[in-house]
Amino acid sequence: MPVNKIAPSNRARSAIASVIAAMLIAATSLFPSSPPAVALAVDHLIKPWEGLVLTSHWDRYAKIWDICYGETKGITAGMTKTKAECERMLAVRVERDYFAPLLKCVPGLSTAPISVQASLLSGAYNFGVGAACRSTAAKMVTARRYRDACIAQTAFNRAGGQVVNGLVKRREMGDSQRIGEAELCVSGL
Repeated sequence: MPVNKIAPSNRARSAIASVIAAMLIAATSLFPSSPPAVALAVDHLIKPWEGLVLTSHWDRYAKIWDICYGETKGITAGMTKTKAECERMLAVRVERDYFAPLLKCVPGLSTAPISVQASLLSGAYNFGVGAACRSTAAKMVTARRYRDACIAQTAFNRAGGQVVNGLVKRREMGDSQRIGEAELCVSGL
C-alpha cells in the first residue's frame, strides 16, 4: 500500500505526450529510435532519479560501485566516463538488459499503456529484473489491471529492510523536481 495518495499529474501527462510526439517525429526519419516506453523511462524516470556521476563511486545502499546513471555492470573504483558515453550506455542497457527481458517475463506488457511499461521498466532498473518479473505489479499487468499494477510497485520502497523516504518518493508521487513512477504510471491510463 502506498504511503501517499497516487494521482495523475499534468507534468507526467506532459512527459508522456513529449515522448509520443518525439517518437512520431522519429518514425518519419531515417534513424531508428528506442521504443517509447524505454525513452519515457530513461528520460523522465531513470535519469532524474539516478543522477549523472562521471566518476565511479561507492553506493552505500547497494554496496557496489556505480557510475553514470546508476550503472553497476563491470564498474570498479577510479573509472571515468563522458556524458555521451553514459547516455549511450544507459540507452543500450535499458533496452537490451531490462526492457527485452521484461517483455518476455510479463505477458501482456507489450500491449499495456506506455506509462505502465515505463514505470515497470524504471523499477526493474532500480530493483532488478527478477524482482520485477515476480512482482505483484507484473501479475497485475498480465491481468490488465493497470492501476493496480501502478499501486503495487510502490511496495519496493525499502533498502536494508527499512523504508527509505527517497524510494517512497521515487515509487510514488516524486518530488518538486522529479516525477514518481506511480504518478507517471497512472497519468497514462
